[in-house]
Amino acid sequence: MTELLQRAIAEIEKLPVEAQDAIALRILAELKDDEAWEARFHATTDEQWDRLAETVRRQISTGDAISLDDVFPIGTTRP
Repeated sequence: MTELLQRAIAEIEKLPVEAQDAIALRILAELKDDEAWEARFHATTDEQWDRLAETVRRQISTGDAISLDDVFPIGTTRP
């Protein structure tokens, strides 16, 4: 276990049981989601990647794509 994770767990242990369980549920859900995403990513075929790339190229050429700079402007802070 990393030092950072040990520190996080030490802080979590100071919380009430209900808060500890809530955090544990969030962590477990995140791990499950990551596992599912990774499985889907590895199961994606070259043909599927090619179709996705073509869709993105078409969206860019027709102006339907949104720039990441518009989605995540530099210098803005998160709420």
